[in-house]
Amino acid sequence: MYLPAHFAETRPEVLHRLIADHPFGTLVSAGDGGLDAEHIPFELDPGAGELGTLRAHVARANPVWTGAREHAEVLVVFRAADAYVSPNWYPSKQETHRHAPTWNYRVVHAHGPLLVRDDERFVRGLLARLTRTHEAGQSRPWKMGDAPPDYLDTMIRAVVGIEIPIARLVGKFKLGQNREARDRIGAADALEAAGQRELGRAMRDATPGEER
Repeated sequence: MYLPAHFAETRPEVLHRLIADHPFGTLVSAGDGGLDAEHIPFELDPGAGELGTLRAHVARANPVWTGAREHAEVLVVFRAADAYVSPNWYPSKQETHRHAPTWNYRVVHAHGPLLVRDDERFVRGLLARLTRTHEAGQSRPWKMGDAPPDYLDTMIRAVVGIEIPIARLVGKFKLGQNREARDRIGAADALEAAGQRELGRAMRDATPGEER
């Protein structure tokens, strides 16, 4: 990933927060058939290992866990909100007209070895935690105990767990840090007015030239 210094985010706690807030990642692996990409929800354990550990499950029929070489490095991409940015939103555009459109976004790349965890205890625990996390906002949260035991056992046997100890985290937060403050805030105002509140807030919080 091309990463100019002013867009680099290196603080693990900030990168972990983006992953936790946007856990639906893209798992990129290389196998005998070439590159493959899977789109799956991940659980992040920030305390497991120096940079944390990602855990997920895939269908047993999915060749990603058999086709990819175990312990080979894989890449998981996590994306936050992104949006087109018009030069018309920059106050200085009216003075110089020396601006062009761009696209702002925040992404995290997590690199590490793919480990297969084909055991029921691991999968059951992972599914229980994922369920609790993503059902927490429901008025009547669904829990695994709501399903008949025989049905649940069948579903658990149909998936395989995977684990990725993170060896390298790369964050790119392209938020207009290379612009004048008034232009960055002007674009943030326009995005928030269009409903892009998350990205607008991130742009307001970005500090040009801040050491990461």
